[in-house]
Amino acid sequence: MTTEARALDRRGVGGIGSVEVLAGLLVLLVIFRGPLSGLVSGARMQTWTTVFVSVLVQAVPFLVFGVLLSAVIAVFVPRDFWARALPRRPALAVPAAGLAGVVLPGCECGSVPIAGSLIRRGVTPAAALAFLLAAPAINPIVLTATAVAFPGDPEMVLARFLAGLIVAVVMGWLWLRLGKADWIRLPHRPDLDGMPRGQAFWSAVRHDVAHAGGFLVLGAAAAATINVLVPEAWLQSVAAQPVLSVLALAVLAVLLSICSEADAFVAASLSQFSLTSRLVFLVVGPMVDLKLISMQAGVFGRRFAVRFAPATFLLAVLVGTIFGVVLL
Repeated sequence: MTTEARALDRRGVGGIGSVEVLAGLLVLLVIFRGPLSGLVSGARMQTWTTVFVSVLVQAVPFLVFGVLLSAVIAVFVPRDFWARALPRRPALAVPAAGLAGVVLPGCECGSVPIAGSLIRRGVTPAAALAFLLAAPAINPIVLTATAVAFPGDPEMVLARFLAGLIVAVVMGWLWLRLGKADWIRLPHRPDLDGMPRGQAFWSAVRHDVAHAGGFLVLGAAAAATINVLVPEAWLQSVAAQPVLSVLALAVLAVLLSICSEADAFVAASLSQFSLTSRLVFLVVGPMVDLKLISMQAGVFGRRFAVRFAPATFLLAVLVGTIFGVVLL
């Protein structure tokens, strides 16, 4: 079965996919623009729309740029490059892989299959997992977006970088020490294999934009909804309690599942909360969220996901809080 046939089979006989659904929604918006405009005219809806659009407008350029660079890396970098480039000793390969994630932009959606590919090509799982956590959390696109989202707080960029790198490296070392080979089901990603490079590049771009872009829209909508529907007194009450505010934003990061190229703008919109709690939001989000847990379970197996995700969450909250208290 060809790649096109497999794609058609996944979409169903009617050929209905995400693009067709989006087109249908746009048609419905045009048809019902009159009643919808009446709803948006309310003060609260106008506030919701303003927050939603502002988050999208600021975040989309970083998302698109990150997706393009991630596709270049996935398609044009030789598949055995990292196996040859990383140190042979696993204990040294883990921090090296974490640092490699610093210079290689990529969203969470791309890091999971890339990490699986690294394991299949001989990279020690601990190093591949360190790369999986570091690449979407502290790459240049993410750090630049954080600087733009927090123009008056440059220390937020340094705190996010250090906290994210430490979590990635420590989790790699923990897996090296405590992980078991039978917890990982060796992944296989045939969707780009055998395709011409140009076709594979645009296939990767379409895949990442459809997934990351959809989660960005949901995250922006959730942030706008929180700003409009949740009473200000409730937010102030939670934000005023240091421990509760940290835990609340950590859980929110898991639930919103925002792409790391865009999460800084959502965090900046939650101005009721302290910088420390928002830092925890930024450290947890790229490493543990609903879409990542489901992707990890699909690529590496459920036995891996039920161990790796909770441990990463706890460590990210702890390290993010420490750096928030020390640097912010």
